[in-house]
Amino acid sequence: MHAPVRRTPRPRTSEHSPSRLRAPARPTPAAAAHSVSGATAVLLALVGIGALVHEPVLIPSLAASAALVHSAPGLPLAQPRSVVGGHLLGALAGYAVLAAAGGSAWAAAVAGGLALAANTAARTPHAPGCASAVIVVLQAPAPARFLPLLLGAALLLVLTGYAVSRLRPGAPRYPAYWW
Repeated sequence: MHAPVRRTPRPRTSEHSPSRLRAPARPTPAAAAHSVSGATAVLLALVGIGALVHEPVLIPSLAASAALVHSAPGLPLAQPRSVVGGHLLGALAGYAVLAAAGGSAWAAAVAGGLALAANTAARTPHAPGCASAVIVVLQAPAPARFLPLLLGAALLLVLTGYAVSRLRPGAPRYPAYWW
């Protein structure tokens, strides 16, 4: 008969352990300049498109998306599926709440939560999409005009992220996955 094998217990790690509470490393100046210039370029392009179509295309939620795509290209929140799907589902949640409850701050808060639920269920996590829901409720843009502009802007963010990530040697490639 063999003696039982004693196993050393594994150390317990949690998301709150000291090793996980450290901030990420500071980017190199070249990496920071690359991220900032890519995000700024796409935001300026959105302003230009807005001027051409006489509609505000640069909305706060898209600026947040540009920051994610260009400064954290490996995060699930920055992937094309999440950027495009997150904004569209967020806007649809906003329109649903707007139709049901009107355009109050209370309704906007509910729309933000509903957008989070929709994005979670669809596996398209994208916090700026929740902001798009809030914008829809508070601003009540015409859906036939707003949704195509939002889709086009989200696609432009993704395509710019793809192109810019290939300009600097050694930069992380975007996207980590498409869909």
